[in-house]
Amino acid sequence: MKKVFLGGTCNKSNWRDKLIPMLKINYFNPVVDNRDDEAAKIELQERKNCDYVLYVITPKMTGVYSIAEVVDDSNKQPEKTILCILGKDSELTFSESQLKSLKAVIKMVTLNGAKYCSSLKNVANYLNANWYDWRNFQ
Repeated sequence: MKKVFLGGTCNKSNWRDKLIPMLKINYFNPVVDNRDDEAAKIELQERKNCDYVLYVITPKMTGVYSIAEVVDDSNKQPEKTILCILGKDSELTFSESQLKSLKAVIKMVTLNGAKYCSSLKNVANYLNANWYDWRNFQ
């Protein structure tokens, strides 16, 4: 069965809790209580080995590393990269200038060949439609 890396916004965002029950494929959730060197090593290995790398960006994002990751992955492995931007997270929303920048990121990532989904439901539908892995039956 295929597997997706659940990257993107942390900061107590609950998008992963909403997405996981909708998935028919395996997943790796990089969010851990204690982020140490071993957790970072496992995260890098999973990101490399998963069939898909998903980056969900929400207004709870405080850093920009996930943006750098999705752009990097859209260049190096566009066939497995998925971006989803959620305009609202709890009570938070993006500003107009943030939305303008994020639209430019969407354009850049999709021109590189990666997939953009506008909602968690669309992400789940896309991943679930592509869950079957012929390698398991060879």
